[in-house]
Amino acid sequence: MAQFARLLPTDLRRYGADVEENVRSAMRAAFARMDLVTRDEFDVQCELLSRTRALLEELEGKVAELEKELEQKGKK
Repeated sequence: MAQFARLLPTDLRRYGADVEENVRSAMRAAFARMDLVTRDEFDVQCELLSRTRALLEELEGKVAELEKELEQKGKK
C-alpha cells in the first residue's frame, strides 16, 4: 500500500487515507470472490499429496512384482 500511495499523483496524495481505504476495500472484496486457501491449508494438502505419491509408488512396485511373478509362472 505504501508503494501504491507513493505512485499517486501529488494532488491525490492529500486524499491518501481515503484512497488507501478504498483500495483496501476493493482488494478485500476481490480476494473474497476468489477461491483462495490459506497457507496452512495449502501445506496440509501438499503433505497429503506427498504421502499419497509415496503410497502410489509402493503400490506400483508391488503390482510390478506380482505381474513379474505371474509372468514367470506362465512360462513354467
